[in-house]
Amino acid sequence: MTRRRHTAPAMRPARDTTPSPAIAPELRGFADDVLAGLSGNPKRLSSKYFYDDRGSRLFERIMRLPSYYPTRVEAAMLRRHAKDLLDALDTGGSPIEMLELGSGDGRKTLALCRAWLKAGAELVYRPMDISAQALEHLGARMARQLPALTVHPLCGDYFQTWPIPSARRRQVALFLGSNIGNFTDTEAARFLRRVRVHLRVGDSLLLGLDLRKDPHTVLAAYDDPEGVTAAFNLNLLRRLNRELGMDFDLKRFRHYASYCPLQGVARSFLVSQVRQTVRSHLLDHAFEFGAGEFIYTEQSQKYERTGVEALAQGSGFEVKAWFEDPALPYALVVCRATG
Repeated sequence: MTRRRHTAPAMRPARDTTPSPAIAPELRGFADDVLAGLSGNPKRLSSKYFYDDRGSRLFERIMRLPSYYPTRVEAAMLRRHAKDLLDALDTGGSPIEMLELGSGDGRKTLALCRAWLKAGAELVYRPMDISAQALEHLGARMARQLPALTVHPLCGDYFQTWPIPSARRRQVALFLGSNIGNFTDTEAARFLRRVRVHLRVGDSLLLGLDLRKDPHTVLAAYDDPEGVTAAFNLNLLRRLNRELGMDFDLKRFRHYASYCPLQGVARSFLVSQVRQTVRSHLLDHAFEFGAGEFIYTEQSQKYERTGVEALAQGSGFEVKAWFEDPALPYALVVCRATG
């Protein structure tokens, strides 16, 4: 896409990207990210901001769509391979402290916890999420369906709330849903290195990873004919309007999804349908959009085994076990923290 050039003086002051002091402290990080993202070229918004209350409800609908295979396949694999995963952790009989990064409502982890308790594991479950509402729902579900499980939710940033490990317990971190694919390769390696810092040698990381497959299957998962994914993507603009006083007209933007088989990356965008100006009184800023200009909102990397093994090794882990669904390729990978 070519943007229209504007005549400007040879010297111009640097753009001020400091949010207005009127912004509430709890919105400051959000405001900083939005201001920087929409001031960039290309414009970007982080996918971590999808999940307000409405966004979370829309994502629950997405997970139930026939075309959205990742959640369904991963949940089935967790049930099918629960005992194999426990054996692969090789804890030597030590009690387990399970830390789930981005647990959501814990629905698919319930079966894993149930199977591990049934197999005789001594288990403490620490779901970690930025959504207090999701953790509240999780706690209620676990208390109702698995009262024997000890649950200690942790609300906030993973690395700020990470508990100090107990000498008698093995920590097992879960990062499921192929959420690692939302990062670039560099970001993914950085994230895994931060996880490794918090784990001791012999502790483990369990990853859920979407693998490369028929491009038509992948694209259908991110651009469903029912339009639920489009509503989910556009809801990000609705959130900006509500929380940052912006005036996005959602009818002037369209959801666009793509998948590149060469790179193995699915991407989502919001495309401006007309030339327009979007303003925010809280940010005290206006953002210009050309017709056809986009906001890059999400990426989802699809993996191959050799790439995963290299990523793990470069981040202080070694792959100890690999379980794969052959019909809709997806993997559960047990990684051991090395010295």
